[in-house]
Amino acid sequence: MPKVIVDGIEVDVPAGATVLQACEEAGKEIPRFCYHERLSIAGNCRMCLVEMEKAPKPIASCAFPAADGMVIKTDTPLVKKARNGVMEFLLANHPLDCPICDQGGECDLQDQAMAYGAGSSRFLENKRAVEDKYMGPLINTIMTRCIHCTRCIRFASEVAGVDDMGALYRGEHMEITTYLEGALASELSANVIDLCPVGALTSKPYAFEARPWELKKTQSVDVMDAVGSAIRVDSRGSEVMRVLPRLNEAVNEEWISDKTRYACDGLLRQRLDTPYVRKNGKLQPVDWPEALQTVAARLRSTKAEKIGAIVGDTVDVESMYALKSLLQGLGVTSLDCRQDGTKLTAGPRSGYVFNSTIAGIEEADFILLVGTNPRLEAPLVNARIRKRWLTGKLKVAAIGPVVDLTYPVTALGDSPALLADLIAGKSEISEALAKAERPMIILGQGALTRADGAAILAQARALTEKASLVRDGWNGFNVLHTAASRVGGLDIGFVPGAGGKDVAGILAAAEAGEIETVYLLAADEIDTDKLKNAFVIYQGHHGDQGAHVADVILPGAAYTEKEGIYVNTEGRVQLGRMAVFPPGDAREDWKILRALSEGLGKVLPFDTLAQLRQTLVAAYPVFAQVDHVEPAAWGAFGAEGSVDAAAFTYPISNFYMTDPISRASVTMAKCTEAFVLNSATEQTEKTGTHG
Repeated sequence: MPKVIVDGIEVDVPAGATVLQACEEAGKEIPRFCYHERLSIAGNCRMCLVEMEKAPKPIASCAFPAADGMVIKTDTPLVKKARNGVMEFLLANHPLDCPICDQGGECDLQDQAMAYGAGSSRFLENKRAVEDKYMGPLINTIMTRCIHCTRCIRFASEVAGVDDMGALYRGEHMEITTYLEGALASELSANVIDLCPVGALTSKPYAFEARPWELKKTQSVDVMDAVGSAIRVDSRGSEVMRVLPRLNEAVNEEWISDKTRYACDGLLRQRLDTPYVRKNGKLQPVDWPEALQTVAARLRSTKAEKIGAIVGDTVDVESMYALKSLLQGLGVTSLDCRQDGTKLTAGPRSGYVFNSTIAGIEEADFILLVGTNPRLEAPLVNARIRKRWLTGKLKVAAIGPVVDLTYPVTALGDSPALLADLIAGKSEISEALAKAERPMIILGQGALTRADGAAILAQARALTEKASLVRDGWNGFNVLHTAASRVGGLDIGFVPGAGGKDVAGILAAAEAGEIETVYLLAADEIDTDKLKNAFVIYQGHHGDQGAHVADVILPGAAYTEKEGIYVNTEGRVQLGRMAVFPPGDAREDWKILRALSEGLGKVLPFDTLAQLRQTLVAAYPVFAQVDHVEPAAWGAFGAEGSVDAAAFTYPISNFYMTDPISRASVTMAKCTEAFVLNSATEQTEKTGTHG
């Protein structure tokens, strides 16, 4: 390891480290604009200049490799003068926009100009002006502010995997743009807003809405997919103003998807904020006692075998546990958390989690995708796969329809029969799986939600065992979920009991009149037309599909309005935090169920969230450790059976609208129009708002 002396401090750095990294290892702060730890080195801004012994002039520390015996000085008059000069050049054309710039208060240029600037400028020439560019419905551009750091270009090309951005012209005429000025077509596009060190790229939906010092910041987790990205919810009063990423190396690094970031405006629209009861064929607002009495009376008067319950995709574990405890106390066995009909069961945990972990993707050398499009189902997982592929140490093959995943994929076809061929060793992929040191299978819901999903699951397990994907210190079998509540629901066994019906069975029985009462806990991704003959109790936060057929509506809280446990696709227990209060008379879901239990005479054994969690952990110890993935023991899962010859299809066609919150979002509607419905919309929006 090279030894570098930085301001008299000797540090050891790994081979290949840069001078900038050596300086940081020594505890020295080095200013920078173009350098970013997760992007390739550009060496554009020259703000990171330091003095190296025996060098004729200051060096750019971000691009200079550290060598043994190197002597670096970071705080000499020469360095100070060099940084002053660089800052003077950077500000030569930068407009005096700070009072009206959305980046104000959290701007790297502001901070570093204060710390490293000379305080004055010798330039008297007119500042240049650059025409703003169109980059889609999410990214607002004020390109006169751009300092050409190229972070956005490198992110789009390297992390997002879309080569839509680049630089035109040279010198002071250089401009950053998307090619043909089209929208930046990536599910991760808005991360360039966080990367931009000045106010050139800002958030279009958030433009002129708030200042950072006005906002209350709450650390939470995302529920728009099953990845469980670490987020920060910024709120003002009762309104969520924006959602930003938090650093979590094990899950999302420092990125989030566009849906995670921008679906939050759906929290303001189509909300359920008062209880309703259907009277004379019409929903009427009522108070809580009447609504709860109506539900309690209905549940008491209905036989247990004629009651069914379905849980939605964004429900917290505490609420599911409370509902399960309540209904099991009544003898109800038709319970299900698998809204999409996936054939996963609450058996061995290794059969329904992402065993390799998301960070484990960076160790894989071969990945087989089965019935999954991770780019739409889990963009952050897809970004990890691309990150590993960029190292040149990963090959990817896929069984399913051909789509652009932003990295090369060997397309094997879309027939489920290919799994049997792999087990029989009839494919080169069989040999590649067996020879790989860290092989992975990622099984998606496109394979598991079919009628033959259990048989496909059994085949995937057989292939895993045949190719020895489960080894000492490595489990290469992975299930990629699309619902934030799914793993937690399976962990607590929110599945049909003895003689109980699953989601399909509940819907069919309700249509036939065999099930008379259906309890929907934020469940909207089902065929609600089949519920018209049943008495429907809907507990949720949006007036979506479930509320339209409800006979009683109990307004609940969205994920930003309650404390809750969520378990991501890899089985990581995470805590969601309350950022704002629920609107109107809406209440946290577990509190509604606790109040309902009193009316039923089956009082649940907890009065506070802390007591509920104690009861939950006592029953299911897996929830005791937060932000920890416990390796699951391998076991038998799936069911033998015939496999349909029908080709795999993917579960998500519109990434931007997958749940009640995103369907209520105006921003997600604009993204759907721009990226899903009609790409020609990009041209018409060029004349739209540019902030």
